[in-house]
Order: sequence, then C-alpha cells, then structure tokens
Amino acid sequence: MSEKKVMAAIAGTGSSLPERVLTNHDFEKMVDTSDEWIFTRTGIRERRIAGEGETASTLGAEAARQALDAAGLEPDDLTLIITATLSPDFPFPSTSALIQHKLGARNAGGFDLEAACAGFVYGTIMGARMIESDPSQTILVIGSEILTRYTDYTDRTSCILFGDGAGAAILKASTDGNGVLTSQFGVDGSGAEFMRLEAGGSANPASRPCASAGTT
Repeated sequence: MSEKKVMAAIAGTGSSLPERVLTNHDFEKMVDTSDEWIFTRTGIRERRIAGEGETASTLGAEAARQALDAAGLEPDDLTLIITATLSPDFPFPSTSALIQHKLGARNAGGFDLEAACAGFVYGTIMGARMIESDPSQTILVIGSEILTRYTDYTDRTSCILFGDGAGAAILKASTDGNGVLTSQFGVDGSGAEFMRLEAGGSANPASRPCASAGTT
C-alpha cells in the first residue's frame, strides 16, 4: 500500500481589525464620489483605519494569537512565521521577527514577503511546500497591512480601496486528503506605473533624517 500524500492543511485562523471605521458615506464628504459608485465597482462598503500605536506587527500578533487558540497550539509549537506585508513596521527587523517576539515563539524562524494583494496566497503556498518537504513543521502565515498610512485621501481613484487589518492561519501536515491541492505562481510588472509607492525604496530612498531616526 502506498503512503498517503502529505499536504498542508489549515488548523486554525484568526483576524484583527482596528476599531475606527471609514464608510463610503464618509468618503462622500471627502472627495467627489458616492456610496453607489464605490460599491458597484469595488464591492466595498467600509474599511478599517489603524489608530496610534497600531502597526503591522501589533495587528499581526493579535491575529496570530487567535489562530493559535483556534488550533489548540502554543507559540512554542511554531517552527516558522511568514508575514506578507507591504507596510512593515520597519525596513528591518522583519515584521515576522517582531511578531515572534510579541508571541514568545521561541522555536520559530521567520521572514517577510512582499507580493501586494497576493501576499497571503504566496505565503500560504510557500508554507504548504515547506510542510510537504518537512511534515514536522507548524507554520504561521500572516497577512498584515497598514496601507492607510500611505493613502492619498485627495485621490478619489485610489483612496477608496485601502484599509488596515490582519489575518492569520496555522498550517500543519495532513494525510487525510484535505489541504492545499495545487498552486500556480504568476506576476506581471508591466503596469507598475499605475499603482506604486513612490518613496522609501532604493529608487527613491527615505530622507536621511527619517531613515536615521531612532537607529542604533
């Protein structure tokens, strides 16, 4: 009898949202738009806005705690943390490292990945492939964004799209036929000029006072 195929299954999930809500009707007072225009084109009615002290790591850690509780696991059970984010707390250390510290996950490695809207999917695929090669792993995948810190609320074409929040999932090995069945990667950078964050990267670095603030 052949061995059952090892797959990566979701053992628990969690989420975290800021309290402040920004509705489509609020946008009607800010830019030339309407609830009907926004909803029919995006399906969005409202979005959450992070408050002072809320970051990708604080929201991500809360979502992770809920996922651990749902899976019946402890932080020390984790072997790897993958955080997908375009809005990390800092360029370094990684948001995964900050979340690892907040959770007290002493046995976990961690890294961040940047894949925009597809980030959580990419993180899940990567976690699944790692579990398939090493079924002993317990992997925490997090998607966490504070995109409103970068949003231009005078641009009616883009400001309606973004909100803040985090989601998390625990991946564990499974041999009962449930799990990530298949996946396919793809990317197309030809439209980069239409939506991008212009500053903070090597093409247009942060200013020296900003970059050096608080470093040691």
